[in-house]
Amino acid sequence: MSAYELSEAAEEEERQRKRAPWGVIALVLLTGLALIRNGSGEFDVGPPQPAAAAAADGRTAGGVLGRAPTPLAYAEPDRVRIPAIRVDAPVMAVGLDADGWVGAPPPEDPNLAGWFTGGVSPGEKGTAVVVGHVDNKLGPAVFYGLGALKKGNRVEVSRKDGRTAVFEIYGIEVFEKSNFPGDRVYASKGAPELRVITCGGGFSKANGYEGNVVAFARLVEVR
Repeated sequence: MSAYELSEAAEEEERQRKRAPWGVIALVLLTGLALIRNGSGEFDVGPPQPAAAAAADGRTAGGVLGRAPTPLAYAEPDRVRIPAIRVDAPVMAVGLDADGWVGAPPPEDPNLAGWFTGGVSPGEKGTAVVVGHVDNKLGPAVFYGLGALKKGNRVEVSRKDGRTAVFEIYGIEVFEKSNFPGDRVYASKGAPELRVITCGGGFSKANGYEGNVVAFARLVEVR
């Protein structure tokens, strides 16, 4: 093995070491996202909520079982695009903040998403997580329309290695923060998957949004 390969292997080992168990992160993510209170929640029409028919049913997206792309190596994401809801946003890295919550992108920039560095990068084997605000004090933010997605819609993640990981939605649901199914949402399914998460559900001035909208997607193409 060359010195370069040894360096790459060491870097990958370090990344794996830093990844926290999802059983722990599930609660941290839930708390952090549910407590993003920068949204006003007071527009004439609130953010769309997922339809019951859009719930994840466990089947492979697009019927591509057995023909899924080979998982990609690690590479940080650069941009996320969701054509169905006109999302085209840069992606910044977010980790855990001083309080143990997943850090969110700065609320003053409405068109900015965050990739959680405690998980895999989009396209790697495992479940990658991208988060973003639903709104801020001035109006809708990057994932305001997330709840309007349907099964079959695509999420494209451009990576800094020049590859684009294309994911297909196979479920879109809203979960109450008090009953969030962390293992179901975050655990690895043995293949490259993606979760896109924002605030959702009911809203109150005292507590903000009551839950999280979660889009479930699987890798179906690499460009």
